Amino acid sequence: MTVKPLAIVTGGKRRLGAAIATKLADAGYALALVSHMDKPPEAALAAALQANGSEWHAFTFDLSAGDPAKLLDMITAHFGRTPDLLVNSAAMFGQDDWQKMTLETLEAHFRLNLFAPLLLSQALVQAAGPAARPAIVNILDQRVVNPHQDQISYTLSKQALATSVRSMAASFAGRARYNGVAPGLVIATDDYTAEQETRLADMMPLGALPSPSAVADAVVYLAQAQDVTGQVIFVDGGAHLKSFDRDFMHL
Repeated sequence: MTVKPLAIVTGGKRRLGAAIATKLADAGYALALVSHMDKPPEAALAAALQANGSEWHAFTFDLSAGDPAKLLDMITAHFGRTPDLLVNSAAMFGQDDWQKMTLETLEAHFRLNLFAPLLLSQALVQAAGPAARPAIVNILDQRVVNPHQDQISYTLSKQALATSVRSMAASFAGRARYNGVAPGLVIATDDYTAEQETRLADMMPLGALPSPSAVADAVVYLAQAQDVTGQVIFVDGGAHLKSFDRDFMHL
């Protein structure tokens, strides 16, 4: 019996994380879906897991407070093998600006958006050993290139995670492949109207907003691209080529 590759997807039950997990299920991966609340996967993901006969398990774990190495131990014990892929998708997205930024907002964002991905990556590479070469993909944000005044604690934490791509790829060297995917606006919240989404699409160099499926395609590519490390792929309709004064919800 062929053992399927195993992927961890943090924040993997909903929104963009669920779209990534769905694409990985279609690609033949077994899945460890991590979330901080014990809720079932979104309907489309649940259907994909069933249709593919996927081996999967949900893990409830607070990455902001818990030791990521313990999460890896839980996953390895459940599946009986070390994961081949880690997708760091879980994130905190606060609404502070420079005036409202505090030690607490910075610490909360950096704990989940930077420290947890780094420490979980470290734990995976240590557990995999020198003979294996797991893939690590960090979900970033197109704003890391052209930041604006909104969500400053979130932006700073994502900029730091983006900077880690080259540093950690060089540090891991042949022990792991470490890359990033930087999405644009892919799943609008209730803050957006349909008319606003149309206007935003027209602002993009490609004249369209990216799809969650396109972001997931980039993740799958990096998961399987054995000669690629230290790279960031922007899946944003070209948004990173322009400078926006405010976050998309304010435009």
